[in-house]
Amino acid sequence: MESRAYEQDLAIAIKAASLAARLCQSVQKSLLQTDTQAKTDSSPVTVADYGSQALVSFVLERELPSGLFSLVAEEDSGDLQKNDAQDTVERITALVNETISNDGTYDISPLTTGDVLAAIDRGKSEGGPHGRHWVLDPIDGTKGFLRGDQYAVALGLLDEGEVILGVLACPNLPSTSLSISAHPSNDPIGCLFSARKGAGTTVQSLDGSIQPKKVYVSTIEKSEEASFFESYEAAHSMHELTATIAKILGVKAPPVRIDSQAKYGAMARGDGAIYLRFPRPGYREKIWDHAAGCIVIQEAGGVVVDAAGKPLDFSRGRYLDVEKGIIATNAKLMPLLLNAVQAALKEEKTVLKAGSL
Repeated sequence: MESRAYEQDLAIAIKAASLAARLCQSVQKSLLQTDTQAKTDSSPVTVADYGSQALVSFVLERELPSGLFSLVAEEDSGDLQKNDAQDTVERITALVNETISNDGTYDISPLTTGDVLAAIDRGKSEGGPHGRHWVLDPIDGTKGFLRGDQYAVALGLLDEGEVILGVLACPNLPSTSLSISAHPSNDPIGCLFSARKGAGTTVQSLDGSIQPKKVYVSTIEKSEEASFFESYEAAHSMHELTATIAKILGVKAPPVRIDSQAKYGAMARGDGAIYLRFPRPGYREKIWDHAAGCIVIQEAGGVVVDAAGKPLDFSRGRYLDVEKGIIATNAKLMPLLLNAVQAALKEEKTVLKAGSL
């Protein structure tokens, strides 16, 4: 019974993320500087970010049997409630209505600006260890989005603090491996990864032209043969530390640097064997940055832990308290990777100590 319920939930998540991705694709094509607002943490937020969250919230409310749900999401309507944001709110509302209309699934009157703001603000849940909580990053990788590069709509579901399903809609990710230097001209762009606990991970094209197929992480056992993913932005991961880890492992391939949880999707289908993320000191990871990607990797046969080898704990609210960083690879490589991480951290500590003398 529970498995069937999660199956229905996964279908709803796929619907929500796909619809949100369509809005994001539309905005990215006509991206203007005025679509970017500043947040207090200085990361860019776009019209598409708010529109994506509103659409996911809308679909969850329409499709879930009770219409009631808890959503832990990145955005709220605070900045949109200001007097100078009216034009932005109206643009978001128009984009949301246009996307719903073009989809054709929902025969409803157009949403008002009030409806859209309310949909955005349904994402204010704090999550926690009990009950079911949807977890959303409406655009993971906003800087990549603004550059025209990789980003993802990432939606997961927690049940009693455990991630039990996840969907990654990656509109700019090629359907063939990133390890291929030249992609065929007819290669569909845009992938949708989905995973459900105990059921594996599948990938399909975002436009539906390629049917779902099971994917698995790389089976490479020799670290020197591995390639690794890390964040494109140096602010999101300490590239000098990951370079040290790669050197200890004997990795010869240069790092693959892309934005967002698209890295998790690419790794789940075997494009690379290792994922490394080591934020700058003081940064706290949020659950929406990893929930969907984590289960996509795990159900593809991978392992995701923090730098101390502990599983990620999504039951503690909106933040992840991790030791130093987050790493992922296959089960065979994980012991080697953990040893290299500990050695690199020890080396870094020694260098910092010597520099303070």
